[in-house]
Amino acid sequence: MAWHSPLSFGLFLLLIGQVVTGPQSDPLPRPDQVPVCEKHSSLHDRLDVVEKRVEDTVHKLEEELSLLLDVIEGPEWGPLLDTAAPIIDILNSKVEGADS
Repeated sequence: MAWHSPLSFGLFLLLIGQVVTGPQSDPLPRPDQVPVCEKHSSLHDRLDVVEKRVEDTVHKLEEELSLLLDVIEGPEWGPLLDTAAPIIDILNSKVEGADS
């Protein structure tokens, strides 16, 4: 039979004590953790809703911009945007210093 030192016996008792006490306790007791998790989940749900709204708004604005560009490039607006065409004074006002 081998003789064991008191140090190894003490370590053995410390190990048994750790096993008996169980795992380390959580920083917050369980009832306190539940509201924190619910708040975290609620925050993520609200952020998902905001993200969806932003994506929908951007998509809608892209469609409206595309429609506006199609209208502006159409034949009704083409002459007004043509830089080679003469400038039309829609108010028929006289420009100062112009030859009459």
